[in-house]
Amino acid sequence: MTAVPGLPLRQLLMSLGEPLVELQAAPAGLDVPVRDVAILDPEEPPAAGPGELVLAIGVRGRAALPVVRAAGRGGAAAVAVKPEAGGVPDALREAAAEAGVALLSVRPETRWEHLDGLARMLIAGPDTPEAAEPNAGDLFSLAQTVAVLTHGVVSIEDTSSRVLAYSRSSDSDELDDLRRLSILGWQGPEPYLSKLREWGVFQHLRGSDAVIEIDAHPDLGIRRRLAIGIRAGAQPLGTIWVQEGAQPLAEQSEQALVGAARVAAGQLVRRRRELSADVRLTRTLLTGLLEGSTGPQSLATHLGLGLRRPATVLAYAADSPTGGADPELTRAEVTGLISVHAAARHRGALLAPIESRVYVLLPELPPALPAATLRGWAQEVVDAAHEHLGVRLRAAIGTTADGLAKVTESRAQADRILDAMVRGGVARQVAALSDVQAEVLVSEVLALLQEHTRLRDPRLTELAEYDRKHGTRLAESVLAWLDALGEVRVAADALHIHPNTLRYRVRRAEQITGLDLAQPQQRLLAMLQLRLPAEDA
Repeated sequence: MTAVPGLPLRQLLMSLGEPLVELQAAPAGLDVPVRDVAILDPEEPPAAGPGELVLAIGVRGRAALPVVRAAGRGGAAAVAVKPEAGGVPDALREAAAEAGVALLSVRPETRWEHLDGLARMLIAGPDTPEAAEPNAGDLFSLAQTVAVLTHGVVSIEDTSSRVLAYSRSSDSDELDDLRRLSILGWQGPEPYLSKLREWGVFQHLRGSDAVIEIDAHPDLGIRRRLAIGIRAGAQPLGTIWVQEGAQPLAEQSEQALVGAARVAAGQLVRRRRELSADVRLTRTLLTGLLEGSTGPQSLATHLGLGLRRPATVLAYAADSPTGGADPELTRAEVTGLISVHAAARHRGALLAPIESRVYVLLPELPPALPAATLRGWAQEVVDAAHEHLGVRLRAAIGTTADGLAKVTESRAQADRILDAMVRGGVARQVAALSDVQAEVLVSEVLALLQEHTRLRDPRLTELAEYDRKHGTRLAESVLAWLDALGEVRVAADALHIHPNTLRYRVRRAEQITGLDLAQPQQRLLAMLQLRLPAEDA
């Protein structure tokens, strides 16, 4: 993968600007390159890499001091923090100056994931080499151009109303509530959004190339605005909104919006194609690595991953859908849910559906990541699948490999656990091998017995056949007695029968088959073979 040259901090600030971030300190100047975004997990030791914009999630004010110092040691470009109620403390600015790292304050209402997405898009830069041509800059530049042409305040959104880019405004009083909340990553006032739906505005934007005007609603804190859909043929890609600010919109605003929508469509189509191609290549390389058909170097080079950093594979399998649900649709929904949760917990998570299972590779893990943390992440996915999709999901945690070359071993271990879960040998929904070592091994031995009839004792097969013919429960009673280590009362209670009844059944089983359960080897084999499904025992 080609190294990202970086976006000057000055340009990043000019694009993001108010109301998202405010510069508090820049000891190295504003021309330092920002090459990537790092999300600090408060549960992990603070760390940063060269040229990173570090988002200090979970700490505010003076609590962010260790983050700022670690960012300086790692050569980060900037740290973004949310201030305490009293603002950014001087101690934080002083620490940034000593560390030689820029300090940005983030509005408390801002969603971190929203800032993360916008910053990454800006750092990635223009989509193609043609971006140097007229009208082909990035979406932020396009939004600023439209703002100049219309005298308005501009935002560009995708089909999910997620803000992709917006114009700068020197006067925050120009921004109405809908505009301000949208930039901060929140939805606008629901009464107004309901009105837009009632008036058919969203329907118009999805199905027409024409500009639509929406009147001001002072009672809702909403100013007049124009909007146009961004479309590629019949395919909606997003929307451009122009809010009227301190001065009336220019006469040529509608014409400017038509042109801007066409330029934006080209950029979004190119971005989708490039993203789709990159996703397919990544998926192919990841699948090959997990299956052992390709080595780790190709994936590592493509994504810039460290070959020798710890990595783990999580594997998920869903029960067959019930109630007539479409299996393909259910699988797509489960895959989407897994990908969202995995990305939220580990920004480098990679996902690969293979046959009926979904695998998540977690590369470059912290060396001392607790096993309980991985179990917690997997459990979140299982719980969410049940709550939101009504799907019973099982999750297996592979061993933590000491490099990408050994992730096939991690996947193989996760598969062993899932196989045991599917066969009914493991009751848990989430497990690592250390949790269920015995259950997995017994399950694998049973699978061998099920596959190779020559490994079975014909006398035990005869006992199961006797029960099927006569409607008795001799095999079940023998197994309960063996599991209870010969404690008749314990086994009888488990079967809800009288102890004498249990004694009779065990003696009867020995008489019918010729078994001698006083022999340890026969008891051992019986404990295994009688665990097979009744039709196979």
